[in-house]
Amino acid sequence: MSVTVQVLIPTPLRRFTGGQAKVEATGATLSEVLDSLDAQHPGFSERVREDDGQIRRFVNVFVNGTNARDLAGADTALKSGDEVGIIPAMAGGAE
Repeated sequence: MSVTVQVLIPTPLRRFTGGQAKVEATGATLSEVLDSLDAQHPGFSERVREDDGQIRRFVNVFVNGTNARDLAGADTALKSGDEVGIIPAMAGGAE
């Protein structure tokens, strides 16, 4: 069974998706969805994941509004219709 989810793409990563703010990807886990995104948009996954496949520490990935780190990380199971949001951490702040 194919699982299709919506992925919200942050502005800094839209150069990999042809400027699209929302794309569809397939996969039963978050890791498989990131593989699918990379197959559709080469170079995307390396901006989000470490070499071992885990989500980079400065990137937050949400599944239906819940941080994937509070679930099963890259192994989080997905179902059709889920929404995945990718949020790169913001650096800086007031001095």
